[in-house]
Amino acid sequence: QLQLVESGGGSVHPGGSLRLSCTHSQYNLHSFDIGWFRQAPGKEREGVACINRNREITYADSVKGRFTISGESAKNTVDLQMNSLKSEDTGTYYCAVDPLCGLLPDRVLTWAQGTQVTVSS
Repeated sequence: QLQLVESGGGSVHPGGSLRLSCTHSQYNLHSFDIGWFRQAPGKEREGVACINRNREITYADSVKGRFTISGESAKNTVDLQMNSLKSEDTGTYYCAVDPLCGLLPDRVLTWAQGTQVTVSS
């Protein structure tokens, strides 16, 4: 099973920025469709952004213009740069193998362990 590993996350004030990174020690991540998802307390998990093997990108409407997903070939990572963060962006963020970049949690094949993002004044 493909075991994804995340890094990044933390606590920031509203308007701040954070960068999350997803990688795997053996497999080339860019051979997969990799998505970022999040889950806020008491809410269902939702898709945030995805990049497929052809480097085509999909964003949820709620993060368009603020978040940027990118595939970093030299580092074998898929990164999520999050700018202009809002309190409603708070939650646990997961990278995942997301076939066809549907941003649908039920179709995800493999989840990383999750990393906490807290946006609070």
